[in-house]
Amino acid sequence: MNAIEVKDLCKVYRASKGGREFMLRNISFELPEGCIMGLIGENGAGKSTLIKLMLDIISRDGGSVTLLGRSTEEEKLLAKDEIGVVIDTPAFSDSMTGAQLNSIMKNVYSCWDEETYFSFLERFGIEKNKQFKRLSMGMKMKLNLAVALSHNAKLLILDEPTNGLDPVIRKEIVELLNEFSRDGGNSVLISSHIVSDLERICDYVAFMRGGQLMLCEEKDRLLEKYCSVCCTAEELEAMPEEAVKSKRVTPYSVEAIVERSAVPEGLQVNSIGIEELFVMYINEEKKEA
Repeated sequence: MNAIEVKDLCKVYRASKGGREFMLRNISFELPEGCIMGLIGENGAGKSTLIKLMLDIISRDGGSVTLLGRSTEEEKLLAKDEIGVVIDTPAFSDSMTGAQLNSIMKNVYSCWDEETYFSFLERFGIEKNKQFKRLSMGMKMKLNLAVALSHNAKLLILDEPTNGLDPVIRKEIVELLNEFSRDGGNSVLISSHIVSDLERICDYVAFMRGGQLMLCEEKDRLLEKYCSVCCTAEELEAMPEEAVKSKRVTPYSVEAIVERSAVPEGLQVNSIGIEELFVMYINEEKKEA
């Protein structure tokens, strides 16, 4: 079963006076159960809009969403216990404490696990009687994650959970998500513009730009498909034009990202990472715009 199925999802924000129209156009992808998908893109690419559409926080102009096999509004409501959500804006009152939050969540989720929740607070170093407004940004995000992980969720949907956090806390959160996904086939969709946070744990990579899904592939297949080469201009010209995804010309050589299958025998190739691939992809698009 797929944990997520999105088909032809659309949203149009009409331009206000002096503003620009924004469209989310025909987004379609699937996330198999037990996998992590990294939703990558620059700020303003449409990642948060996509997640809010998936969760029915905002209305759609077209398309469908199926989460954990449930597609109708009534069925998705029944899946509330099974979906953990962390969005970029904390939803808790400033005056609320971790202990008070536990009392509320017991009445929200039928599968709320108080013992698990308080164990996460202890693990994260969060004082249960400290008000939300007095927590650091990193602690606030950890509290959001503690809630999302304490009601037997099978799917986590996370919008920029590492944004604005220091590298140590970001690494801790990423490791926690990896631990979650490897336990009983749980699934994760996590958006971020910090590609390095996702590269180590993602099974699938989806790249958004300007409201469009530019690609969605298995990470390993994507990295197998592309490589970098350092060659002469003549050697690069000998490759099919469509196989050359980006290039940087120096007085002495050409560095390029190309499809591995197009590299002639004898030319040395180097593996690349997801971050390098997308930085060069974005830069090349900007040149063409």
